[in-house]
Amino acid sequence: MAYGTTTFATTSTIVRPADPTLQPAIRLALLFAAIKLVLHIATTFWTTHLGYGYFRDEFYYLICGQRLAWGYVDHGPLVALQARLAQTLFGSSILGIRMLSALAGAVTVFLTGILTWSLGGRRAAQSLAMLGILVAPEFLGTDSYLSMNSVEPIFWMLCTLALIRILAEKRGASPQPWWLLFGLSAGLGLLNKPSMTFFLLALLIALLLTPQRAILASRYAAVAVALLILIALPNLLWQIHHHWPTLEFLRNGTLRHKNVVLGFLPFLLSQIAMLHPLTAFLWITGIVSLLRARSLPNMRWIAFTYLIFFAIMFRLHAKDYYLTPIYPVLFAAGAIAWQHRFAPDERRRASTFAFPIYQSLLILTGLLLLPMAIPVLSPATWYRYTTTLHLRSGNTENQATSILPQFFADRFGWQQYLTLVNTAYQSLSPADQARVFLFADNYGEAAAIDFLGTRQHLHLPPVICGHNNYWLWGTHGRTPDVVITISDDTPAQLQQHFASVTLIGTMDDPLAMPYEHKHVYILRGRRSTTPFDWNSKKDFI
Repeated sequence: MAYGTTTFATTSTIVRPADPTLQPAIRLALLFAAIKLVLHIATTFWTTHLGYGYFRDEFYYLICGQRLAWGYVDHGPLVALQARLAQTLFGSSILGIRMLSALAGAVTVFLTGILTWSLGGRRAAQSLAMLGILVAPEFLGTDSYLSMNSVEPIFWMLCTLALIRILAEKRGASPQPWWLLFGLSAGLGLLNKPSMTFFLLALLIALLLTPQRAILASRYAAVAVALLILIALPNLLWQIHHHWPTLEFLRNGTLRHKNVVLGFLPFLLSQIAMLHPLTAFLWITGIVSLLRARSLPNMRWIAFTYLIFFAIMFRLHAKDYYLTPIYPVLFAAGAIAWQHRFAPDERRRASTFAFPIYQSLLILTGLLLLPMAIPVLSPATWYRYTTTLHLRSGNTENQATSILPQFFADRFGWQQYLTLVNTAYQSLSPADQARVFLFADNYGEAAAIDFLGTRQHLHLPPVICGHNNYWLWGTHGRTPDVVITISDDTPAQLQQHFASVTLIGTMDDPLAMPYEHKHVYILRGRRSTTPFDWNSKKDFI
């Protein structure tokens, strides 16, 4: 620097402009999400009008929501929190308790559009991917009732979106926010459902098999892992404290052949059926496109994740719908492949319906398949409709069904149970009412009576049951001297254990599941030859 002169070192900050395609992508995704939300609100009103009631599992989740904990035998703590929030915010009507699931479905559609944009898809690809999710029967069914499955795709796709954005970041940009999103989503996913563990395992293996494994060698990746462990830790501690009840539940399901075991081809075909057969041209194309890595370079790890997860679920004889949360990103990849093949012209990038024939077929056939996912037809009409079109819903459990599939049949008969139990309870003296042991065979019966009895102000005692989390809640200090029970035993069988057996009535709703056609009894005088043992009532299945 020359003497007498001053040199100023100037610095400039280059602000990278926002992607001009992001705002239009968000607007389009919000539009499709709104359609999804309105669809579920409208169909819930309509199905209630047709006489379909609460679904069996909804009762159970609502009761779990009244007894919040860091873990449950057969599900994670988030669905109980979801039930508690839904009831608090929207009330205990059928629409109220299902509102958060409908909103979760809308978020899934929204994320599908954003994933498509993140992978380079234009408006045509985004709309095609989101339309695929809108018409897929599995997503329609899952998002139509209170369930842990409705929010599961959100956590999986946020993890996937975070990794896509980390790989897409310019050199010098910090991936920290995206890694934090990954850790948060993965941790919450683990609190929601155990299958998140297998998804993360498949994701890790897939990354290690590709050059993208380099992103794992980052301190931010370590922070993300630490975050997800921290979030999931309370549930792990709960499992340890209660001697791993979820593992016992899963093991019993395998040993007692609870679920239908499918061979490889039926397992694959079930994926095609539950996602709508015509969408196979979308998601299978997505897998192929990801593996070829031409229109989607550096994204082969997504296809590997799916293939590895598919193999794990098939080997574990998991239910076919366990793979559902991974499909939105495959729909996105497939839509981009369609865009590159059939709408490559930049002048067509603003077109929402660039594939009119395919998209029209998806909409029309989606309407035809809608009654298979959501009960928008009366039971009699549904039976005629499915018989005429040779449509049948596949069962995931080894149980006999009524004329309706289990997913629909489990919405009938609960009020009749409650009426019979209340009749039995009102017939007791005040002294017996104060000590009666109200016992149910399974969590559906128990939770239905607990929830509906409270909602109808019947002042019944809490139901005692040995099924899953009800066993952990115990006997509420009551002893089985005077018992009201729901049972499929005959009076002769019960007389081996009790001196007095009085039949109150039988649940005989023809639309309910056959195994729910049980009797309600009042039992008195337990025989000394059959002492009561609560541990023997435990039934984790």
